[in-house]
Amino acid sequence: MGHVLASFSGFDDFLAYFAVSLALLVGYVAIYVRVTPHREFELIREGNLAAAFSLSGSLLGFIVPLASAIEYSVGLVDMAIWGAIALVVQISAFVVVKLLIPTLTEDIAAGKQAQGFFLGALSLGVGLLNAACMTY
Repeated sequence: MGHVLASFSGFDDFLAYFAVSLALLVGYVAIYVRVTPHREFELIREGNLAAAFSLSGSLLGFIVPLASAIEYSVGLVDMAIWGAIALVVQISAFVVVKLLIPTLTEDIAAGKQAQGFFLGALSLGVGLLNAACMTY
């Protein structure tokens, strides 16, 4: 019985990290959908795969380094700081791609799947690099 109770000794830390992670994720989505001129959730509800690809890749591109920040941080505040850095990097990735491909958001809104897939894949790639850089 003592082993079972001991397994819950870190539950409060789990809850704290999970709550901060969810807050960062909600914050990321709120910022991302405001930075992008197209309305991702409306487009996805309408069946726009380009919007689904781009938003899904962006979310994964943020979640991967956030998971890395959780794993390698020395504490909750450290994790939150690195999570915020991951957020800035992912938003910056969108801004750079938008500058390189000025019609990107119009193409996604028009349902051009290649552009949505490209943005999603690039976002995931940036997230993987971001996560790797956090493993120093």
